Amino acid sequence: MIVGKVVGSVVATRKNERLLGSKFMIVEPIENMSENGRIVAVDNVGAGIGEIVLVATGSAARVGCDMDNAPVDAAIVGIVDNSIGLMD
Repeated sequence: MIVGKVVGSVVATRKNERLLGSKFMIVEPIENMSENGRIVAVDNVGAGIGEIVLVATGSAARVGCDMDNAPVDAAIVGIVDNSIGLMD
């Protein structure tokens, strides 16, 4: 699980048929996470730019967004309301 900040969105008019209707957001992992660089994640929870989110990766991402047969490697599965010590 990665904690990151939504910094943008991606619009793809042509994509795999299993991704039709999906919203894609660009997430930048916070400094304390081991991930380097930004990732593109499917967003089924309605996250907005500037929000801190939880991102599942790998096969857990497909389960987390209920898209078991889709080519998904990262999915936003939660929006952080409060984080004590996370950004320190």
